[in-house]
Formats: sequence, structure tokens, C-alpha cells
Amino acid sequence: MNLNQVTLFTRRFDKSLQFYKTLGLRMIVDSAPRYVRFECPDGDSTFSLHSIDEATDNNCVAVYFECDDVDAEYQRLSAFGIEFEHAPLDQDWLWREARLKDPDGNVLVLFAAGSNRKNPPWRAKSGESSTENV
Repeated sequence: MNLNQVTLFTRRFDKSLQFYKTLGLRMIVDSAPRYVRFECPDGDSTFSLHSIDEATDNNCVAVYFECDDVDAEYQRLSAFGIEFEHAPLDQDWLWREARLKDPDGNVLVLFAAGSNRKNPPWRAKSGESSTENV
């Protein structure tokens, strides 16, 4: 497993978006005002913001672990008694994911995305994530 990304859930999406752009993160997926994903300036990790509704959502963070074979990892962990929210599923955003929670209720996602991890068909164009409009 490789730590790919951390997703923060936010109730202040616009303010958070500007904050992380100012930090120098480069936006690679722009589905604002609901979701954005950034590349970190160094390394290969990504970071996401996901808007939540205060009335219905209470998650604070989700940690994404990239796997070569999500189905095999799901089977391996299930054999140890690890319970999942759902078995591996193909998602609309072109990732295959299995979701679970740790003992404290934090969301963990095992996934495989191939080249869609950082280069989805809807990747933001160069320059859209600059801080010139911050």
C-alpha cells in the first residue's frame, strides 16, 4: 500500500480552497464547489477538499491508500476479520475503491486508479491553480 492522498471535509469550501492554493498546492481536479484535488509541490502525494453539509455530514478526514490490486487486498483483510463499508466498486471518478473505518471511525479508502490517479480526463489545465487570483 502507498499513502496517496488525504481528504479534508470542509464547511468553508471557498475559504479553504483559497488557503491551500496560497500554500502552493497545484489543483489537478476542479469540481468546485463540491470537490477539488491538488498535487503537492514535492513528492507524489495528493490532497483533496470535499464540501460537506453541516446537517448531514460529520467526517473530518479520509485517508487513501493506493493498492496494486484492491480486490486482493480486500480479500486479504477480510480474512483477518476487517469489516468494510463496501467491497471494491468501480466509481464514476474512474477509481476502484473499497471503504472501511478504523476503530475511531476515521474513513480509510483502499483504491486503484492507474493513470487516472493524477491525470483524469477532467484534469484542470495548467495555470488554473495559480495563486494569482488569491
